[in-house]
Amino acid sequence: MATMHWGRKETIIFPPHGAVYTYGAVFFAVILTGLFVYLRFTFGNTPLQRFYTPIYIRSSVAGGVSASRKDKYRLVMVGARGIRPRPATDADVTDGNTPEPGTKPLPLALSQSALRAGYDLLYQDPERTYIDAPLSAYLKSAIYGGESLSEIYQLPLFFGLVSLLIQLPFSIQKDIKRRKQMRYGRRLKGTERVTPKEFNCKVQGEGIGIKIDGLKEMLRIPAKAEAQHVQIIADTGGGKTTIIMQMLRQIRSRGDSAIVYDPALEYTRRFYDPKHDIILNPLDRRCPYWGPAEELRTSSEADAIAVSLFQPPQDKKGEFFFEIPQQIFAYLLRYGPTPEELIEWMSNPKEIDNRVARTEVANFIDHTAPPQRVGVLASLSKVAKSLRLLPHKGAGNGEWTATDWAESRQGWIFITSLPAEREALRPLQSVWIDMLVLRLLNEPKAHQKRVWFVLDELASLQRLPQFHTALTENRKSNNPIIMGFQGKAQLEVIYGHLAEVMLSMPTTSIFLKTKEPNAGEWVSKAIGKVEVERIRESHFDGTRSGRNFALDIQVEPAVMESEISGLPDLHAFMKYENYVTGFSFPYLDIEGHQIPFERRHLPDEKLTFDPKNIKAKARNGTTAPPPALPAAPRADVDLEAKPVEETSAAATSSNGEFATVGAGPDAGKNTGAEASDNIVNTEQPTQTTLNFITN
Repeated sequence: MATMHWGRKETIIFPPHGAVYTYGAVFFAVILTGLFVYLRFTFGNTPLQRFYTPIYIRSSVAGGVSASRKDKYRLVMVGARGIRPRPATDADVTDGNTPEPGTKPLPLALSQSALRAGYDLLYQDPERTYIDAPLSAYLKSAIYGGESLSEIYQLPLFFGLVSLLIQLPFSIQKDIKRRKQMRYGRRLKGTERVTPKEFNCKVQGEGIGIKIDGLKEMLRIPAKAEAQHVQIIADTGGGKTTIIMQMLRQIRSRGDSAIVYDPALEYTRRFYDPKHDIILNPLDRRCPYWGPAEELRTSSEADAIAVSLFQPPQDKKGEFFFEIPQQIFAYLLRYGPTPEELIEWMSNPKEIDNRVARTEVANFIDHTAPPQRVGVLASLSKVAKSLRLLPHKGAGNGEWTATDWAESRQGWIFITSLPAEREALRPLQSVWIDMLVLRLLNEPKAHQKRVWFVLDELASLQRLPQFHTALTENRKSNNPIIMGFQGKAQLEVIYGHLAEVMLSMPTTSIFLKTKEPNAGEWVSKAIGKVEVERIRESHFDGTRSGRNFALDIQVEPAVMESEISGLPDLHAFMKYENYVTGFSFPYLDIEGHQIPFERRHLPDEKLTFDPKNIKAKARNGTTAPPPALPAAPRADVDLEAKPVEETSAAATSSNGEFATVGAGPDAGKNTGAEASDNIVNTEQPTQTTLNFITN
């Protein structure tokens, strides 16, 4: 991991005008070449060769210039009393020290072979004039074994050249980068935009990754960043599903568990394992039996289930007709009913009255407040519609609860839906996800698997009360969240101002194409800005000539909004910490072998008419009978009882709010027939509610 640098990166001179890195490479190569030559001279030459090297160089260079050029030299001679002196050879001398009168000692000594031959004198001949070319030829043949200077030092020079060639690609690249900094500016602080390869080098990720184009290894984030969540933002067709499928493959290969929200049935087809996995969709025959009361372990948990089921379509806190049904439903849930019993109770107002009698929630459905009472009961009936879809106990594919699954964590969970039934399934999907979040907040035990929440098209779910808790606290429980959506505005509609906090929680953000201007602007701000230092060059005209340079500091977005909106499909930016990189990735499809949806036949799903013959009946002058509503369970009713008081009072009162809702100028002047229509028939409580709403 790169070390954090606080503040700006200041330099004395920025940027250098010369190719300093190339010059440095040449200088370093010269030093290396000198080192190689020195090693060859010291360890590759004999003592006499080292002594004659300056003379050999002078005579060779001068002899190459002119064949008749002469110069004065002193040669090394050996001799003895009675023996004529001659020039010394390699066999005559060795390393040593021979004093000479009036000058520094000679760095040579007579060898043992020379002493045995009778030589006892080693000295330098007085200066004499020699022709350079013949002298160079003599030294080459007699001292250097027929090798010229270029041949002797060929290998050291070659290594010096190789060292220069090795350095040049890096030094030239550095100089080009410096020149670009001079032209386009130098980053001082802020978001750092890097290439995918640089991103991997700086981040050193070993966690989940993405296979991208142009890079052999995957683009990875650190393993510790997985539990800090990932968000993927993209328009339809941008490639969000492809990235999620890559991540799901890695999760499956690790053996981790996953909770996958799959509204388009794309992941179920490819990753569902019928032997171990679970499908939560009451319209799918593979869905197990589930009951909300069976999730309870303490009485207070009933409130969490009720809050998840009853959610407003938008972020409207304090909505009376959602909060009060939550309290009533939580109270009913504490009786431990099955879904069928809950449906029966919520379809019978008298049963609800009996259950909540003499409790604090009874005041909310008091008979003296008819509009309030009917509104609360109507809200309860919306959830009853969703509960009616659940399979009966013993009729589902086994039994399942979030509480038991959170303990075992065996297999994956696929929460699926079809577009036509999505509205009816939203309350159930919300409570399933919320209960899974609550049960998985604890730190996992040694034998428990890690659980990934993969929520594609997050905005298609209703408000998840526990989702904010999951984003802020799931890191401690080591349960990562991968959430995909199309823009910030989608979540703001559902979560309000809380959406801004939720979107700031994920450490890793992947931004694909989004053409909506506000979304693109938000993505640009989320990536961040960068402070850039540029050189401003001024030219003088007229009488003076020259140039003037000054440093200019500017703050600008690291990625512009137009870059986000103009991204091609399968292209993205990824931000982790203060690094952002752009990349493209291939479309890697996974062949799906599983059936994504197997419809479960419901008892009351058949129509009471033939939709293809409606027009034919109309042409014949006949009309089809109205469809019969499914018979709702009803409690025993006293047939001799009088009409419900609040309805008759509302029908006869011209000043009450209940009677005047939607009334015209003649409100309060109802005829007897009109008044009788508003009287509640105690034999049909459900129809009474419908009559009240239409009136």
